Amino acid sequence: MSELLKVPTMAEMMAAGEVPEVLFWVGCAGSFDDRAKKITKAIVKILNKCDVKFAVLGTEESCTGDPAKRAGNEFLFQMQAMMNIQVLDAYEVKKIVTGCPHCFNTLKNEYPELGGNYGVIHHTQLIQSLIDEGKLKVEGGDTFKGKKITFHDPCYLGRANDVYEAPRQMLQSLDAELAEMKRCRTKGLCCGAGGAQMFKEAEKGNKEVNIERTEDALEVKPDIIATGCPFCNTMMTDGVKNFNKEGEIQVMDVAELIATAADL
Repeated sequence: MSELLKVPTMAEMMAAGEVPEVLFWVGCAGSFDDRAKKITKAIVKILNKCDVKFAVLGTEESCTGDPAKRAGNEFLFQMQAMMNIQVLDAYEVKKIVTGCPHCFNTLKNEYPELGGNYGVIHHTQLIQSLIDEGKLKVEGGDTFKGKKITFHDPCYLGRANDVYEAPRQMLQSLDAELAEMKRCRTKGLCCGAGGAQMFKEAEKGNKEVNIERTEDALEVKPDIIATGCPFCNTMMTDGVKNFNKEGEIQVMDVAELIATAADL
């Protein structure tokens, strides 16, 4: 089903005298990375389908400052954060949903000390609540029937913020087999992209972190590796390609799996 996606901006909503229930913080990856744009579209399709009144900042959104902070540039982080807080406060934003655990963690845990206080949730939490409330029906659960899915816990979603259940509950609604890797939940292993490592060459070592993590995933012989983070998606996709398994194993965001199953 392909219909035009409705993505209003905060500026358009305010001009019309409307207030959205939630601001969708798209993030740098979701805005600019071709692969991550597909995740953004899946989230928007779900929000549209469930009539969630949302808006984006559009060109007024800038990087949260996560990569700068992790790379040690606290000054740049604070500059980026203060700019965003000014914009968010001007629109009187109360609730934010993100498609990226890095944005989620930064907005939720690091903006308050700079005066930015918002209710921040990750897209897996929002989508799971829409399923719980009966607003989103995963009718085509059969799409993934008989498929084996393993979920890779993003560091900033899992260990940093204790969000483990929402993505797994979403996957269980798909009528697929959920197979856990030996290192999962609180013992999950990083994909190698966090801490601004995404943007630089790796230091010398005997193995790339994403290769090590992909080996964990391959052990459970999945049809699909599910992620909840655009960085993890890139690293796991590269890992799967390294083993020449891209013909057999898909790497998909949980939002894409749900959108596909719900035939959106």
